[in-house]
Amino acid sequence: MAALDLSKLLALQESDTKRLALEQQLLAAPREIAAVEARIATERAAIDAAKAEWHALESKKKLLEMEVKSAEDKAAKYRTQQLEVRKNDEYKALTHEIETTEGVIGGFEEEELKVMYAIDEAKQRFAAAEAVLKQNISGHEGKIRTLRERTTQLQAELAEAQTAVAAARPAVPAPQLKIYDRVAIKPGHPVCVTVNGGRCGGCHLKVPTHIEVMARTGSEIATCDQCGRVVYWAS
Repeated sequence: MAALDLSKLLALQESDTKRLALEQQLLAAPREIAAVEARIATERAAIDAAKAEWHALESKKKLLEMEVKSAEDKAAKYRTQQLEVRKNDEYKALTHEIETTEGVIGGFEEEELKVMYAIDEAKQRFAAAEAVLKQNISGHEGKIRTLRERTTQLQAELAEAQTAVAAARPAVPAPQLKIYDRVAIKPGHPVCVTVNGGRCGGCHLKVPTHIEVMARTGSEIATCDQCGRVVYWAS
């Protein structure tokens, strides 16, 4: 009896394995792109945070300038009132208010100076962060373009692989194809595996001796009694 010919079945499996690999890569592509887009969003958020810190300090400086202006107006009003009063105690009271207000102005001006230094530092941090992060974003955007180009290429390769699978199927003997299709729908690939040391090359469990003999002699198609895969002897 002629040894069982599994060459057509193995050719189908080779094409099918390539098809499955391409499908998995295509499934992964959107996740990879989304991950890179998330990194871009993080980089942009960091730029926005650095800019927000700087702008917040600018706003604080403007508020302090308004406070200084308001206090200066108040001090000017007290000085005008001093020129109009006649009583010494009223004059002293206004002098006290002027001194107090000038102290407040001094405090505001001191705080304003600190804020101005902080603004300079924030500007420097923003400029440094913006330069680095924009460079990072440019790199991420380049990676996304590459991933999208790769996706287009994978789609073309998948179409070819699907055509190859369709072309290989009719050449496989019906009994072999029936077993292949039954096992192929289960998780895990390949369907056809070698038997070595009495163990299935798929599930790695020991196969009965008669199954190993069938695989070795090629007298008929042999399947693992545990996982159902086709087992064959690799000479």
